[in-house]
Amino acid sequence: MSEQTLALADKYRREGVDVVIDQYPYDRSSTNLGMLVPSWALADGREAVLKRLRDPAARAKIAHDMEDMLNKKGQPDYAFATVASYGPDHKFEGKSITEINATFKSRAKSVPNEIQTILDMMEAGGASMVYQSMGEVDVDRIMRYPNTAIASDGGIRVPGEGMPHPRSYGTNSRVLAEYVRKRHVLTLEDAVRRMTSLPARTFRFTDRGQLREGAAADILIFDPEKVEDRATFLNPHQYSAGFDYVLVNGRVEVDDGKLTASRGGTILRGHQN
Repeated sequence: MSEQTLALADKYRREGVDVVIDQYPYDRSSTNLGMLVPSWALADGREAVLKRLRDPAARAKIAHDMEDMLNKKGQPDYAFATVASYGPDHKFEGKSITEINATFKSRAKSVPNEIQTILDMMEAGGASMVYQSMGEVDVDRIMRYPNTAIASDGGIRVPGEGMPHPRSYGTNSRVLAEYVRKRHVLTLEDAVRRMTSLPARTFRFTDRGQLREGAAADILIFDPEKVEDRATFLNPHQYSAGFDYVLVNGRVEVDDGKLTASRGGTILRGHQN
Protein backbone atom coordinates (compact mmCIF):
# COMPACT_ATOMS: atom_id res chain seq x y z
CA MET A 1 0.00 0.00 0.00
CA SER A 2 3.02 2.30 -0.24
CA GLU A 3 1.61 4.20 -3.21
CA GLN A 4 -1.42 5.23 -1.14
CA THR A 5 0.57 6.04 2.01
CA LEU A 6 3.15 8.14 0.18
CA ALA A 7 0.37 10.00 -1.63
CA LEU A 8 -1.22 10.73 1.75
CA ALA A 9 2.08 12.06 3.07
CA ASP A 10 2.42 14.32 0.02
CA LYS A 11 -1.15 15.57 0.42
CA TYR A 12 -0.49 16.80 3.94
CA ARG A 13 2.90 18.25 3.03
CA ARG A 14 1.16 20.37 0.37
CA GLU A 15 -1.17 21.57 3.13
CA GLY A 16 1.78 22.66 5.25
CA VAL A 17 2.25 19.68 7.57
CA ASP A 18 5.91 18.66 7.85
CA VAL A 19 5.34 14.92 7.40
CA VAL A 20 8.48 12.79 7.48
CA ILE A 21 8.51 9.00 7.14
CA ASP A 22 11.06 6.66 8.69
CA GLN A 23 12.05 3.25 7.34
CA TYR A 24 14.36 0.32 7.93
CA PRO A 25 15.73 -1.52 4.86
CA TYR A 26 14.20 -4.97 5.38
CA ASP A 27 11.10 -6.73 4.05
CA ARG A 28 10.14 -8.15 7.45
CA SER A 29 8.67 -6.37 10.43
CA SER A 30 9.09 -7.02 14.13
CA THR A 31 6.66 -6.45 16.97
CA ASN A 32 4.83 -8.45 19.60
CA LEU A 33 2.78 -11.65 19.36
CA GLY A 34 -0.40 -9.74 20.20
CA MET A 35 -0.52 -8.41 16.63
CA LEU A 36 -2.01 -11.78 15.65
CA VAL A 37 -4.88 -11.39 18.12
CA PRO A 38 -7.97 -9.19 17.54
CA SER A 39 -7.61 -5.82 19.23
CA TRP A 40 -10.77 -6.19 21.33
CA ALA A 41 -9.20 -9.22 23.04
CA LEU A 42 -6.23 -7.10 24.20
CA ALA A 43 -8.25 -4.32 25.85
CA ASP A 44 -8.16 -3.28 29.51
CA GLY A 45 -4.80 -4.65 30.59
CA ARG A 46 -3.08 -7.94 31.28
CA GLU A 47 -5.57 -9.30 33.81
CA ALA A 48 -8.52 -8.73 31.47
CA VAL A 49 -6.63 -10.45 28.64
CA LEU A 50 -5.90 -13.47 30.85
CA LYS A 51 -9.53 -13.65 31.90
CA ARG A 52 -10.62 -13.83 28.26
CA LEU A 53 -8.00 -16.43 27.36
CA ARG A 54 -9.15 -18.64 30.23
CA ASP A 55 -12.86 -18.30 29.46
CA PRO A 56 -13.86 -21.03 26.93
CA ALA A 57 -16.46 -18.91 25.14
CA ALA A 58 -14.22 -15.84 24.88
CA ARG A 59 -11.25 -17.95 23.78
CA ALA A 60 -13.37 -19.57 21.05
CA LYS A 61 -14.45 -16.10 19.82
CA ILE A 62 -10.81 -14.94 19.79
CA ALA A 63 -9.80 -18.02 17.79
CA HIS A 64 -12.63 -17.47 15.30
CA ASP A 65 -11.62 -13.85 14.75
CA MET A 66 -7.95 -14.81 14.39
CA GLU A 67 -8.82 -17.23 11.60
CA ASP A 68 -10.75 -14.45 9.86
CA MET A 69 -7.75 -12.12 10.21
CA LEU A 70 -5.46 -14.76 8.74
CA ASN A 71 -7.76 -15.32 5.76
CA LYS A 72 -7.90 -11.57 5.08
CA LYS A 73 -4.09 -11.50 5.01
CA GLY A 74 -4.16 -14.27 2.41
CA GLN A 75 -1.91 -16.46 4.53
CA PRO A 76 -2.45 -20.25 4.61
CA ASP A 77 -1.00 -20.60 8.13
CA TYR A 78 1.30 -18.88 10.63
CA ALA A 79 4.59 -19.85 8.99
CA PHE A 80 5.19 -16.13 8.33
CA ALA A 81 5.45 -15.45 12.09
CA THR A 82 8.80 -16.29 13.73
CA VAL A 83 9.63 -15.96 17.42
CA ALA A 84 12.43 -13.51 18.19
CA SER A 85 12.37 -13.90 21.97
CA TYR A 86 10.19 -15.91 24.34
CA GLY A 87 11.06 -15.97 28.03
CA PRO A 88 9.12 -19.11 29.05
CA ASP A 89 10.95 -21.33 26.52
CA HIS A 90 14.02 -20.11 24.64
CA LYS A 91 13.87 -23.17 22.37
CA PHE A 92 11.00 -21.46 20.55
CA GLU A 93 13.28 -18.60 19.46
CA GLY A 94 14.05 -18.67 15.74
CA LYS A 95 11.11 -20.99 15.00
CA SER A 96 7.86 -20.09 13.25
CA ILE A 97 4.48 -20.65 14.90
CA THR A 98 3.91 -23.50 12.44
CA GLU A 99 7.21 -25.12 13.48
CA ILE A 100 6.47 -24.63 17.19
CA ASN A 101 3.02 -26.16 16.82
CA ALA A 102 4.61 -29.21 15.18
CA THR A 103 6.65 -29.87 18.34
CA PHE A 104 3.46 -30.72 20.22
CA LYS A 105 2.54 -34.34 19.52
CA SER A 106 -1.03 -33.73 20.62
CA ARG A 107 -1.56 -31.02 17.99
CA ALA A 108 -1.76 -31.92 14.33
CA LYS A 109 -0.75 -29.38 11.69
CA SER A 110 -3.75 -27.09 11.26
CA VAL A 111 -4.60 -23.42 11.58
CA PRO A 112 -6.93 -23.97 14.59
CA ASN A 113 -4.12 -25.77 16.43
CA GLU A 114 -1.60 -23.06 15.55
CA ILE A 115 -4.04 -20.51 16.94
CA GLN A 116 -4.22 -22.43 20.21
CA THR A 117 -0.41 -22.45 20.32
CA ILE A 118 -0.42 -18.66 19.92
CA LEU A 119 -3.03 -18.25 22.66
CA ASP A 120 -1.06 -20.50 25.00
CA MET A 121 2.01 -18.34 24.39
CA MET A 122 -0.04 -15.19 25.00
CA GLU A 123 -1.27 -16.63 28.26
CA ALA A 124 2.31 -17.41 29.27
CA GLY A 125 3.37 -13.80 28.73
CA GLY A 126 3.62 -13.24 24.98
CA ALA A 127 6.63 -13.05 22.71
CA SER A 128 8.62 -10.73 20.50
CA MET A 129 8.12 -11.70 16.85
CA VAL A 130 9.47 -11.21 13.33
CA TYR A 131 6.84 -11.16 10.58
CA GLN A 132 7.37 -11.80 6.86
CA SER A 133 4.75 -9.25 5.92
CA MET A 134 6.30 -6.75 3.51
CA GLY A 135 7.58 -6.68 -0.05
CA GLU A 136 10.74 -5.37 -1.68
CA VAL A 137 8.76 -3.26 -4.19
CA ASP A 138 7.28 -1.26 -1.32
CA VAL A 139 10.64 -1.05 0.47
CA ASP A 140 12.24 0.43 -2.66
CA ARG A 141 9.39 2.84 -3.35
CA ILE A 142 9.39 4.17 0.21
CA MET A 143 13.17 4.51 0.21
CA ARG A 144 13.13 6.60 -2.98
CA TYR A 145 10.68 9.06 -1.40
CA PRO A 146 12.73 12.19 -0.55
CA ASN A 147 11.09 12.68 2.86
CA THR A 148 11.97 9.21 4.14
CA ALA A 149 14.52 9.06 6.96
CA ILE A 150 16.46 5.92 7.84
CA ALA A 151 15.69 4.49 11.29
CA SER A 152 16.19 1.01 12.72
CA ASP A 153 13.06 0.82 14.94
CA GLY A 154 15.24 -1.59 16.92
CA GLY A 155 16.15 -1.70 20.57
CA ILE A 156 19.37 -2.22 22.49
CA ARG A 157 20.30 -5.88 22.15
CA VAL A 158 22.39 -8.15 24.35
CA PRO A 159 24.69 -10.10 22.01
CA GLY A 160 23.62 -13.73 21.78
CA GLU A 161 20.22 -13.33 23.43
CA GLY A 162 17.22 -14.44 21.35
CA MET A 163 16.74 -14.15 17.60
CA PRO A 164 15.94 -10.45 17.13
CA HIS A 165 15.32 -8.64 13.88
CA PRO A 166 18.73 -7.83 12.30
CA ARG A 167 17.69 -4.18 12.00
CA SER A 168 19.16 -3.50 15.47
CA TYR A 169 22.61 -4.36 14.11
CA GLY A 170 22.57 -3.63 10.39
CA THR A 171 20.12 -0.89 9.38
CA ASN A 172 22.49 1.90 8.34
CA SER A 173 25.19 -0.36 6.94
CA ARG A 174 22.60 -2.25 4.89
CA VAL A 175 21.36 0.96 3.32
CA LEU A 176 24.91 1.98 2.40
CA ALA A 177 25.93 -1.46 1.10
CA GLU A 178 22.76 -2.76 -0.55
CA TYR A 179 20.75 0.29 -1.56
CA VAL A 180 23.62 2.69 -2.36
CA ARG A 181 26.65 0.69 -3.51
CA LYS A 182 25.03 -2.42 -5.01
CA ARG A 183 21.59 -1.39 -6.26
CA HIS A 184 21.89 2.41 -6.65
CA VAL A 185 18.46 3.08 -5.16
CA LEU A 186 19.98 6.10 -3.36
CA THR A 187 23.08 8.19 -3.86
CA LEU A 188 25.62 8.12 -1.05
CA GLU A 189 24.99 11.78 -0.28
CA ASP A 190 21.23 11.32 -0.05
CA ALA A 191 21.58 8.22 2.13
CA VAL A 192 23.77 10.18 4.56
CA ARG A 193 21.21 13.04 4.60
CA ARG A 194 18.45 10.60 5.51
CA MET A 195 20.49 9.28 8.44
CA THR A 196 21.68 12.65 9.75
CA SER A 197 20.27 16.06 8.90
CA LEU A 198 16.73 14.89 8.00
CA PRO A 199 15.98 13.17 11.33
CA ALA A 200 17.82 15.92 13.24
CA ARG A 201 15.63 18.57 11.58
CA THR A 202 12.48 16.51 12.10
CA PHE A 203 13.09 16.19 15.84
CA ARG A 204 14.42 19.77 16.10
CA PHE A 205 17.91 18.80 17.21
CA THR A 206 19.34 22.11 16.05
CA ASP A 207 22.96 21.32 16.92
CA ARG A 208 23.06 17.84 15.37
CA GLY A 209 23.03 16.22 11.97
CA GLN A 210 25.49 18.48 10.12
CA LEU A 211 29.23 19.07 10.07
CA ARG A 212 29.46 22.78 10.83
CA GLU A 213 30.88 25.20 13.35
CA GLY A 214 28.91 25.23 16.58
CA ALA A 215 27.31 21.80 16.05
CA ALA A 216 28.08 18.75 18.19
CA ALA A 217 31.01 16.76 16.83
CA ASP A 218 29.10 13.55 16.08
CA ILE A 219 31.24 12.10 13.29
CA LEU A 220 31.36 8.72 11.59
CA ILE A 221 34.26 7.83 9.29
CA PHE A 222 33.72 4.87 6.99
CA ASP A 223 34.84 3.44 3.67
CA PRO A 224 31.79 3.36 1.34
CA GLU A 225 33.38 0.54 -0.64
CA LYS A 226 33.84 -1.68 2.40
CA VAL A 227 30.87 -0.98 4.68
CA GLU A 228 28.71 -4.10 4.96
CA ASP A 229 25.85 -5.39 7.07
CA ARG A 230 26.48 -8.87 8.46
CA ALA A 231 23.40 -9.44 10.60
CA THR A 232 20.85 -11.81 9.08
CA PHE A 233 17.52 -13.24 10.20
CA LEU A 234 19.21 -16.60 10.88
CA ASN A 235 22.26 -15.05 12.55
CA PRO A 236 21.28 -11.56 13.74
CA HIS A 237 23.95 -10.94 16.39
CA GLN A 238 26.60 -9.71 13.96
CA TYR A 239 28.22 -6.29 13.99
CA SER A 240 28.58 -4.42 10.72
CA ALA A 241 31.91 -3.95 8.98
CA GLY A 242 33.57 -0.84 7.56
CA PHE A 243 32.77 1.72 10.28
CA ASP A 244 36.31 2.65 11.31
CA TYR A 245 35.98 5.72 13.54
CA VAL A 246 33.03 7.06 15.55
CA LEU A 247 33.07 10.29 17.51
CA VAL A 248 30.20 11.30 19.81
CA ASN A 249 30.32 14.85 21.14
CA GLY A 250 33.95 14.96 20.02
CA ARG A 251 34.99 11.86 21.96
CA VAL A 252 36.29 8.80 20.12
CA GLU A 253 33.96 5.85 20.73
CA VAL A 254 35.29 3.56 17.98
CA ASP A 255 38.99 3.78 17.11
CA ASP A 256 40.14 1.93 13.98
CA GLY A 257 37.18 -0.43 14.26
CA LYS A 258 37.56 -1.12 17.98
CA LEU A 259 35.32 0.08 20.80
CA THR A 260 36.94 2.38 23.35
CA ALA A 261 35.98 2.99 26.97
CA SER A 262 34.82 6.52 26.14
CA ARG A 263 31.21 7.44 26.87
CA GLY A 264 30.47 10.70 25.10
CA GLY A 265 26.74 10.29 24.67
CA THR A 266 24.06 12.36 26.34
CA ILE A 267 20.27 12.53 26.39
CA LEU A 268 18.91 14.61 23.50
CA ARG A 269 15.72 16.64 23.71
CA GLY A 270 14.16 18.37 20.73
CA HIS A 271 13.51 22.12 20.83
CA GLN A 272 9.82 23.01 20.92
CA ASN A 273 8.59 25.87 18.74
